[in-house]
Amino acid sequence: QVQLVESGGGLVQAGGSLRLSCAASGRTFSGYVMGWFRQAPGKEREFVAAVVWSDRRTYYADSVKGRFTISRHIANNTAYLQMNSLKPEDTAVYYCAADSSGSYYYFLRGPGYWGQGTHVTVSS
Repeated sequence: QVQLVESGGGLVQAGGSLRLSCAASGRTFSGYVMGWFRQAPGKEREFVAAVVWSDRRTYYADSVKGRFTISRHIANNTAYLQMNSLKPEDTAVYYCAADSSGSYYYFLRGPGYWGQGTHVTVSS
């Protein structure tokens, strides 16, 4: 059973930084894609970033390119989302997600595993 546990959310002023962590357990993740989605109040859930576990290829939503960086640490099965230059529009619940297909495109369609979410609030 795959478990994803997020941490690192909180309240930050515009222009500040936060780092989210996603600790994964239950499987060997070498063939997985892991990443983050977010859902702002009153809006649909949207893709933020993804990393291919095996070769570290990364993908980003246009809205966060140049500001967010996704990475993974194999030894501790943890994915990270470094968020810099945060804006009020980044305020959302951030969900870690994982998919065993190894395909970024399948991950976008709907990851097989989700974390419980962590709140990020950016004040202006």
